[in-house]
Amino acid sequence: MQISIPLLLELGIILAALSLLGALARRFALSPIPLYLLAGLALGEGGIAPVQAAGAFVETGAGIGVVLLLLVLGLEFTVPEFTVSLRRHLPSAVVDLVLNAAPGAVAGWLLGLDAAGILALAGVTYISSSGIIARLLTDLRRMGNRETPAVLSVLVLEDFAMAAYLPLLAVVAAGGTWHQALLGVLLALGAVLAALTASYWWGHHLGRLLGHPEAEQLLLRVLGVTLIVAALAEAVHVSAAVGAFLVGLSLTGKTAERAREVLSPLRDLFAAVFFLAIGMSVSPGTLLPVLPAALLLALVTAVTKVASGWYAARRDGAGRRGRLRAGTALIARGEFSIVIVGLVGVRHDRLGALVAAYVLLLAVVGPMITRFSSARPPSVTRRPRHEAAPQ
Repeated sequence: MQISIPLLLELGIILAALSLLGALARRFALSPIPLYLLAGLALGEGGIAPVQAAGAFVETGAGIGVVLLLLVLGLEFTVPEFTVSLRRHLPSAVVDLVLNAAPGAVAGWLLGLDAAGILALAGVTYISSSGIIARLLTDLRRMGNRETPAVLSVLVLEDFAMAAYLPLLAVVAAGGTWHQALLGVLLALGAVLAALTASYWWGHHLGRLLGHPEAEQLLLRVLGVTLIVAALAEAVHVSAAVGAFLVGLSLTGKTAERAREVLSPLRDLFAAVFFLAIGMSVSPGTLLPVLPAALLLALVTAVTKVASGWYAARRDGAGRRGRLRAGTALIARGEFSIVIVGLVGVRHDRLGALVAAYVLLLAVVGPMITRFSSARPPSVTRRPRHEAAPQ
């Protein structure tokens, strides 16, 4: 086996730099996510120190990172309680869709984009970043907050909506017919329904199947099954993150607690790579010409996301501070927005630059707004599952 010296050297430097940035962020009680994103901007193509050998590893690791983030997030909850929360927040999902897709659609129309471009920009402004928000809730220790189930319900319903949206966008971008689009949407929605049903009725068997007293066996089993489910979800145009989240929901009791323990270090490593990859996907030279439009769009959709989160948290009975925390937590955009523009970006260079600037702005500023959205420590009304009394 031949070892690539440039790969090892670049990865070593990257990880050491991320460690220093993470320590600096925590020194000032901040989330390290904005610093990781800015580091990616510097290391990507057109940055001040582009890395060539490590690029493929970072791109692959980013996909694993978002899967691990949502898997560990799912381990905090159970299928029955989350199913109840999803049903309660269907109106929240409608409000979220209307408030946040509309600004993108209007902006696309004003920019003179075609139907595919307008549809793509509407999706970009609608979908929040599950990966960034999952890490943010953990960093800020808000998993036990009363408003957190509302935030997660909105995120998961957004990802479910993507199951219908992405096939539709792919057909429109390719110039396909309406019945091709309808078929793709129905297949994806059927896959989502089947996954939810299986997780609800038979998920408890999964914990008994994957549980093992040895940490190594537990890690290999849980991670292996999660990656398989994530791949199957992605194959039918459902988010891999949704598949991973459903696996996490299906694990309960001691199996979930031990899985969280063995997976957390791996999640932190690949989550850092995920945030780095988002920054690296943006070329700094394309940002300046579209920055004014991106700033205006970011400002409008930050406000609409806060309104969406406020409404969802109010349905769960959260107070004013909790509603504000929920709204600001949803501001960040990320991985899905990059995927969306990738479907149509070849024919829409201007759209690609606008989305890159928009995503980077909200991915960096969103976590900072979330961090300072509540001056006082939040009151905890619901404890995470791993802090509950021993069973």
